[in-house]
Amino acid sequence: MKLISQEFIRNIAPQLDLLNTLGGGTAQAMLRVDKRDKGVVVRVAVPSVSPENFHVVLNNNRLTVYCEYRHQPGDQLAAPLFAQTIDLPANLDLARIDAIHEENELRVRIPYTNPANQQREIEIKQR
Repeated sequence: MKLISQEFIRNIAPQLDLLNTLGGGTAQAMLRVDKRDKGVVVRVAVPSVSPENFHVVLNNNRLTVYCEYRHQPGDQLAAPLFAQTIDLPANLDLARIDAIHEENELRVRIPYTNPANQQREIEIKQR
């Protein structure tokens, strides 16, 4: 007598992996902001999350990165895995943001604005 079918095991395995993550269903994510010469790189690593589950949303000067889990790609119901919102400074060029997922890490690259357009203090000379 079989109590558990093979189909049941195939269907429940992804949910067990989801429930086994830290915090009762939220994945332990690593978010790091690196300042570079040409701009800022926001790096997000979430173990075992596929690239299609990542989302990056820019709303005014707020960047939100989140991940969600869907059992099937067309499912209406999604479980949140990770969400982080960052307030961006004014010296970043928000029109030129791009994101790439490689080596199990999401990288959101935000270049600095043209330095000639940035506010700076002018030295006052005395004669």
